[in-house]
Formats: sequence, structure tokens, C-alpha cells
Amino acid sequence: MKPPPFAYHGPATLGEALQALAGAGEDGKVLAGGQSLIPLLNMRLAAPGHIVDINRVAGLDAIDAGPGGVRVGALARHAAVERSAPAAAVQPLLRQALRLVAHPAIRNRGTVVGSLVHADPSAELPAVLALLGGSVRLARLGGEREVAAAEFFTGPMESALLPGELAVSAFFPALPARSGTAFREVARRHGDYAVAGVAAFVTLDEDLRVAAARVACVSVGPVPVVVDVGEACGRRPAVSADWDAAARAVLGRIEPEADIHATADYRGHLTGVLAARALRAAAREAEAVS
Repeated sequence: MKPPPFAYHGPATLGEALQALAGAGEDGKVLAGGQSLIPLLNMRLAAPGHIVDINRVAGLDAIDAGPGGVRVGALARHAAVERSAPAAAVQPLLRQALRLVAHPAIRNRGTVVGSLVHADPSAELPAVLALLGGSVRLARLGGEREVAAAEFFTGPMESALLPGELAVSAFFPALPARSGTAFREVARRHGDYAVAGVAAFVTLDEDLRVAAARVACVSVGPVPVVVDVGEACGRRPAVSADWDAAARAVLGRIEPEADIHATADYRGHLTGVLAARALRAAAREAEAVS
């Protein structure tokens, strides 16, 4: 398989990259990790006239972890973020999710920001960003803007990125005190896209009662589905919280579809089971750090 013809750009600076993207307009695509773009090109499912390879642009591979959260640059590889102890300490859900992304060979090359821009509703990282209320920074000639996750994912394989813009980083907020996270999914084979998956976030108050609980579901909608289940689980102590009721609340918010791997009913049932499991695991983690 061979890609269709395109003009190749290899900018050395961010300014040069933005200039190339501005000139390409709607006919330009960014090459970072290439784990999604290259197969699309080779199968002729995408045919951009211009490829802007940003791998020579210095400074885009930063992983900055601070009290407020983790900012991941456009060239930070999955594996690098997964191995980052400071990032895991500030936002453990990143490592929990990244361990489920594809296979090591792909994680060594693929990028976190690239996964977000690809906006696959079956992928783990869009769910993480949506659950945490993170954001993506988009740069263009003459300025930049920060787009919240709730507005960034606009449809399956669609994001708020406009022609001429480059996603330069993503921000994953830190956890509040006494919080825990978990990611649970089921795939036909390890590394495959999930038949269903759930990321969970639980925060406890000083008496170890559930103060907040949310989940983000993958593979059950055109974008990650975020559900607040704090009220459904009863605001009770974590050990006696009604996580099954929380799971039922999740089922009322999703619209699973059938495909060759699962019926809609099975995918919905699986999401409910995974939601209860992920919430329990997140609550246990919250108790352990309290």
C-alpha cells in the first residue's frame, strides 16, 4: 500500500510549522507520531495535499507536572508520559489509561496530543481529558486559544481544531485531595480498541464519604460520555456507597450501538458492569491516600 502524493514540509521551528499549516489550509495534516495518520494515508482513507512533519520542532516534547496538573506537549510520546513519575504522581489516571493504549511499539511512537486530535470515541485518552475537565491548546499564526474538553470533541474523529491550527499541548488537571481514579475496559485482545471502557474519578470528604463521583465512557457514543454519579451513589461512606445505583445512572445516559464485535445491549450491559468496578476501585484508591 502506498499513500497518495503530497507535499512534505519539515519545519524546524513552531513558527515555520504554523506558516506551513496556514498555507496548506484545509489541505494540510500534521505528522507527529503517525500511528493513526500513516495507516489512513496508506489505505487511501485520507489524501491531504500537504503533510507538516513537526518532529524537528524543539520544545514540543515537554511533560510539565505541577501542583495544578500535567501539561503534555504535542511530541510527548505515550511511553514517555506513561513512564513519567511526576506526571503519575499528579494525575495517576494518565498512567492507568496509557497502559491500555495499543501496544508498546505503538506507544513508543504515538503521541498523547495526537490521540486527542484523532478524537476516536473508542480511545482511552479522550475519555481521560473529558473526565478531568482538561483542555487542549491550539496555536495558529498570530495567536492561540485554549479549548476545554467539553468543546474540543465535536463528533467521531472530529475535533474543534481548525485549518491552519496546531494542537501544541494538552492539560490534565490534578486531583483534589482524597481522590482516586481507575480505568477499566474490555477488548477482544489486549491492545485493541475497547468494546466498552470506563474511566472513573471519586473524591471523598473528611469523613470518607463520597463527595464527588464521575465517569467517562468510551465506545458508547460519538464522543466520550461523561456522567456525574455523585447523587446516584448516595453520598455515603465509600465502603457502603451504592455503586450499582451509580452504574444504573450511567446506563440511562449512554446510547450504545451494535457492530461486528458486540450488540448494543451487550455493550450497554458491559459499560454498567465496568462503571461499578471502576468506581469501586477509584474509591479504594481515594481511601488509601486519605
